[in-house]
Amino acid sequence: MSLSSYVTLGRSGLRVSPFTLGTMTFGEDNGWGSSPEDSKRILAAYLDRGGNSVDTANIYTNGHSEAIIGEHLGTNPAVRDRIVLGTKFYWNLHRGDPNGGGPSRKGIIGQLEASLRRLQTDYVDLYWMHNFDPLVPIEETLRALDDLVRAGKVRYVAFSDTPAWATARAAVLADVRGWTPIAALQVQYSLLERTSEGELVPMAQAMGMGVLPWGPLAGGFLSGKYASTARGPVDTTRTFVGSPTPAQYTVIDEVNAVAAEVGATAAAVALAWVQGRPGVSSTLVGARTMGQLDANLAALDLRLEPEQLARLDEVSRPALNFPAENNALYSRLARNGGATVDGVPTAMPAQLTSGPSW
Repeated sequence: MSLSSYVTLGRSGLRVSPFTLGTMTFGEDNGWGSSPEDSKRILAAYLDRGGNSVDTANIYTNGHSEAIIGEHLGTNPAVRDRIVLGTKFYWNLHRGDPNGGGPSRKGIIGQLEASLRRLQTDYVDLYWMHNFDPLVPIEETLRALDDLVRAGKVRYVAFSDTPAWATARAAVLADVRGWTPIAALQVQYSLLERTSEGELVPMAQAMGMGVLPWGPLAGGFLSGKYASTARGPVDTTRTFVGSPTPAQYTVIDEVNAVAAEVGATAAAVALAWVQGRPGVSSTLVGARTMGQLDANLAALDLRLEPEQLARLDEVSRPALNFPAENNALYSRLARNGGATVDGVPTAMPAQLTSGPSW
């Protein structure tokens, strides 16, 4: 596989690379990001290798990430129309201005205009709602986004970090009202964070939204820098991630073991696992250096054996909220009553065949 092995984003007609370049690391304003020069080199390398999907947000390095991308596009104008450029709104960059952020009509329009100036473009391909605000009517948000699409300033609308119930309600309202549909959903998803499998991923699949996982390396825990046998200081400037828990080390060690078996990095194994999950369209990968970009993109050529995938699935199996586990156990049994249907036999559990316990 390569970055030019494009996939459709959910049920939309938009085609994106299997790995989307995340740019939260663009700019040194956060104390651990890349310099503008290195950021532009990383962006150019990603595009040169066939990548076409770039993700940023107004809050990333307080707008500097967008500005760095805009400077690259400004000096390479032919690039703009061939890439899928996405940015996000929600976070307020203007102290003392209660309308400077959020998902209100005024907030959305103001944030988009500022992002377009920084990005040096007159439209974005994907405009993401970065968070959920229960105080703002979702009808107001959706109508404002639809107006921006009709005005040609936004091509597709998407949600990030929003509850499944709120996203589903918004999708239905958009469909009923004839507004722009929600094309995709960004969720935190990795071998160390799989709880989105309970509600968010199934909802996205059922409603035709592409899933873009963020944090596939779990803040660096799955990068290969960590192991239960070597818990000394780790070479990372992102100190806010803390240290893995004993349960997380169990997963980390299994990822390291699979990596040794296939002759790849732990990061490549973790990324290959995420990108192969049901519902996933494109996985967000970030890099502070060219070396990190190369290491992440190596996952495109990695194919894990079914037995290795099964081991990773089992060691990282999450505890999901009710009724996910209940549904998984009883849904087929409840329909089929223990009979063989469509060639699949189902055995009734003892608690359903031994009679009442009272």
